[in-house]
Amino acid sequence: MEVTATAYNSLAYQTSSNPHITAFGDSLKPGLRYIAVSRDLLKKGLSHNTLVKIEGLEGTYLVKDKMNRRWRNRIDVYMGTDVKAARQWGRRNINISYRVEVLKDTLDSD
Repeated sequence: MEVTATAYNSLAYQTSSNPHITAFGDSLKPGLRYIAVSRDLLKKGLSHNTLVKIEGLEGTYLVKDKMNRRWRNRIDVYMGTDVKAARQWGRRNINISYRVEVLKDTLDSD
């Protein structure tokens, strides 16, 4: 799926007065791989704790936060408190993948 990707930090001026707590109630820990998703993507299967692969980034990321209702088809990559890294990431259109389904026929071919 192609989405617009931005980055964010757990700082009060970017989030809320309690920047380490997500909209799902999880605690964010700098250094771990999390993303926030726009609410329309929640309805497309990117629900809380879904594993996501992001084009151009290593490893997998967990959906741990949801974005303001005004955003559509967007993810926000969590970058701890590293504002410089978030600004360097900027905004870009990328591909993500999640919940890759394995066909039953493939499993039965043993």
